[in-house]
Amino acid sequence: MRQRLVLSLISAKPIKISKIRSKQDDPGIRDFESSLLRLIDKITNGSKIEVNDTGSGVMFRPGLLIGGRVEHDCGTERGIGYFLELLMAVGPFCKDPINAVLNGVTNNQSDPSVDLIKHSCFPIMKNFFLHDEGLELKVQKRGAAPLGGGQIVFKCPVKRQLKPVKILDQGKIKRIRGVAWAVRVSPSIVNRVVDSAKGKLLKFLPDVYIYTDHFTGGKSGKSPGFGIILTAETTTGVMLCAEVCSNPSGSGSVTVPEDLGQLAATNLLEEIYRGGCADSFSQSLAALYMCLGPPDVSKYLVGPLSPYTVQYLKHIQDFLDLMFKLETRQKVDNEDEMQLGADKVLMTCVGIGYSNISKRTT
Repeated sequence: MRQRLVLSLISAKPIKISKIRSKQDDPGIRDFESSLLRLIDKITNGSKIEVNDTGSGVMFRPGLLIGGRVEHDCGTERGIGYFLELLMAVGPFCKDPINAVLNGVTNNQSDPSVDLIKHSCFPIMKNFFLHDEGLELKVQKRGAAPLGGGQIVFKCPVKRQLKPVKILDQGKIKRIRGVAWAVRVSPSIVNRVVDSAKGKLLKFLPDVYIYTDHFTGGKSGKSPGFGIILTAETTTGVMLCAEVCSNPSGSGSVTVPEDLGQLAATNLLEEIYRGGCADSFSQSLAALYMCLGPPDVSKYLVGPLSPYTVQYLKHIQDFLDLMFKLETRQKVDNEDEMQLGADKVLMTCVGIGYSNISKRTT
């Protein structure tokens, strides 16, 4: 649904989404999807949103993307990252720079955390921007699931056009950095997570450093929780990220800090094996920006495509009538002819020359 809404806003094509969860016992859109539609209404001018009586159908006619300052309560059913993905996709094409204050759950197990978005997607965005001044994401309060209580500030500059890219060299891993966070639990839990993750990663690379981020008082949200995000940086500046979050309080299952640290390290090593110049989470954003670039060839080398990215490519073809050329590439080390990691995918397309005509001229 988010993919269709993003492409509808960019292409100015109205959409009708029908039979939403029609085969489930509780059909229709959920509260978090209604909240997403309200957020779209706040950053646009003239959008028309009609939901039928049963909630199983939505008619959306996009208005002009105006951006500007907006404050929104995301609720607790989904994480803030669910809403941030949409703002990142359309932010550069608004009339005024987005300055969004979002309240809700900053970390849960079903949505990307704000930390993952910052470390994974921001480097992708900067590749397509000539200047990245004004791109910012701050965690004011950290709120774990299920009750949330977190707050973030997201700022995104507006651009007249994106630039074409040719990003083909993944490089080799040179260091690993991470942030282990905790709210409303003992600070010793964070240290246990860090020790467990480092113990596994140090067998792979000597340059490993994980920061601790322990929020207290009013900045610690309403629910206890802890987690960790790990980022592997390559010699060419590529960031490969993975994260793990503890089970929400009240779920009945207890998360052991050592197990969580081990799982995070395993997930990062999986991302490193997949490789590419964009990790599995940020592939879709790179594909979207590629197709919106000037009418020139853009190339991006990524790891095996995630199901989310595959669906995005299908929607891009439907809305923008643009197809990507996908080629499988084997990453081979010339010295001993051993394949490094999984087969890579070279995404190639010619941009549609999308121009932000609403951008103010200075």
